[in-house]
Amino acid sequence: MSAPEFDPVAFVEQHGIVLVSGQGAVPRLSDAVAGEQTRGSWWSHPRGKAIFAALQVLGSSPDVLFCKLVDGKQTLVHRRLWPALARCASRFPAERVARVRQEHRAGGAHRNVVTPFPDWLPDGVASAAQGLSEAQALAALAVAGLRAPA
Repeated sequence: MSAPEFDPVAFVEQHGIVLVSGQGAVPRLSDAVAGEQTRGSWWSHPRGKAIFAALQVLGSSPDVLFCKLVDGKQTLVHRRLWPALARCASRFPAERVARVRQEHRAGGAHRNVVTPFPDWLPDGVASAAQGLSEAQALAALAVAGLRAPA
């Protein structure tokens, strides 16, 4: 019997907030895909192509936000936490709550396209955020491993 295929969107949904790599208080996608702790650049890991493939799936998902939320590192936030993040966004530096998407250019080069908060918020998220108290939003983020600055 073969091992079940890794579902990166389900992994981000389960944890709510995930680092792509690097050290932090939340799980790391690179480790989950590799099945072990990755050291240094995940590109050099034997499962580097699988990690890249998982990032491609996540990049095309409407349910995953790429930003720099955790310590300025590449962070993935599932849609279920967007209202809590929106409610507490003023506690974070603006660059940490901006959406960062990679654009692939014809020549193979990549560039980051940054959309500031709240311009990336889809319809309904801002009103859902207004329905949360700040304490509720902070608690939701804390459960996912993120402590918002005071």
